[in-house]
Amino acid sequence: MKLLATAFLTLLRIGFAGGSYGQDIRTITYSDGSVYVGEWKDDQRNGQGTYTDANGDVYVGEYKDDQRNGQGTYTYADGDVYVGEYKDDQRNGQGTFTFANGAVYVGEYKDGQRNGLGTYTYANGDVYVGEYKDDQRNGQGTFTGADGCVYVGEYKDGKANGQGTYTFANGDVDVGEYKDGQRNG
Repeated sequence: MKLLATAFLTLLRIGFAGGSYGQDIRTITYSDGSVYVGEWKDDQRNGQGTYTDANGDVYVGEYKDDQRNGQGTYTYADGDVYVGEYKDDQRNGQGTFTFANGAVYVGEYKDGQRNGLGTYTYANGDVYVGEYKDDQRNGQGTFTGADGCVYVGEYKDGKANGQGTYTFANGDVDVGEYKDGQRNG
């Protein structure tokens, strides 16, 4: 309740500071226990708002026509956090997803999935920089292992696939064809 009161006061202050004095600010409790506190226009969420899902997830950000649109922060009950752009209620555009285990993805999203260029830093220190499609590594990319090994090449469905160069931690280099994450030939 304290969180909701704080969120409401914060939104109220934002509304006044942003020049939207007179904006309709509402607190709505849904039948499943979820709560929305924020700007309301045309009988739906429009403007800044905070939505707390019954499962503990919290979204703070912009709404348009009752959907997440614009900048927002979505904090999942399990500790994962997404900060970035939304369109039509899904992650779209630039964003940063920080996982509860310490892994971080910074890059492009489309229709709620990683699509485009991005950098994924794993909790163990491994780093992938490259192209994504449909939430998986697809296209050109560079994987640098925490142990010092480096793979530069093509990916398909999350695995090394196609032409690539693997540099071992000791400096040895292997250039060749990869299939399903394995050296082919």
